[in-house]
Amino acid sequence: MFQNVQTAIGFAYPIGLGLAALGAAIGIGNAVRGAMEAMGRQPEAIPKIQVAMIIGAAFIEALAIYALISIFLTGNITK
Repeated sequence: MFQNVQTAIGFAYPIGLGLAALGAAIGIGNAVRGAMEAMGRQPEAIPKIQVAMIIGAAFIEALAIYALISIFLTGNITK
């Protein structure tokens, strides 16, 4: 199907980036959902829960940004 390695990478790389974005979206959604449920159960702990949620969301988003930046670091992979 693929004639060489560069062609295979050219097809696989965007799929991998899409999966990374999808994984980050699911991860952030689950983190926020859990935080909202916890805030509803324990309103007195809202400040601590919010801080932990924001830090966790930042780490998840950083992984998605690293996946996006990697395309610029690799250059033109289909040459």
